[in-house]
Order: sequence, then structure tokens, then C-alpha cells
Amino acid sequence: MSDIIQRLTEILNSRREAAPDSSYVAQLHKKGLDHILKKVGEESAEVLIAAKASERDDALHQVQGKGLDAVVYETADLWFHTMVMLSHLGLEPADVLNELDRRFGLSGIDEKASRG
Repeated sequence: MSDIIQRLTEILNSRREAAPDSSYVAQLHKKGLDHILKKVGEESAEVLIAAKASERDDALHQVQGKGLDAVVYETADLWFHTMVMLSHLGLEPADVLNELDRRFGLSGIDEKASRG
């Protein structure tokens, strides 16, 4: 799993300074942080919609291949665009993973209280 994240991180970072017509990621970087954040927001909403729709266990959703497959698909889009955001800001997924590691074993209630 981490190999995929590392490979994608390298690609995203390499496209930060690439010509906008060379890739979608280069276009996102060229358009700037506000555009990237808009994409993260859109993808977040799509994850929420897919998750809520997955609760419906009717034949229509099964036939159309929606349900949990849609949640995975939309979450992949969200993670991708979030990684573009991190790259644009000069951060990497490792920074987020380090923060999660710091919190590991820490009560969520205690962690929230420590923020003041």
C-alpha cells in the first residue's frame, strides 16, 4: 500500500513545475490552491453522497454497480486530490502519516481536549 502512495507522491511532485498542457495534475498546480481546494471539496461531497447511497440495498443499485464500489471510487478521487493539495503546499502523505502515528494510542477525547 505505501508503495502506491510513494509512487503517486513522486509523480505529483514531479508535475508541480511541469507544463500545464502535459498533464491533469500540472493543470491543477498551475490553476493554484483555490482550484485544488475546490476539487477536494467536490470530491468530499461525492464521497458523502456515495456513502449515503450505499445504505440503500435495492436491486437498482446492485445492477448499476453502485453501492460500496462507488464509495471506493469516490474515496480514491478524494485521496488523489488531497494528495495534489499536499504536493502543492510542499507537504507529503508521510507528514499526515506521521501525525496519525503521533496520535496512535492517544484517546480521541484527550487529543481533542489538548487542542485547547
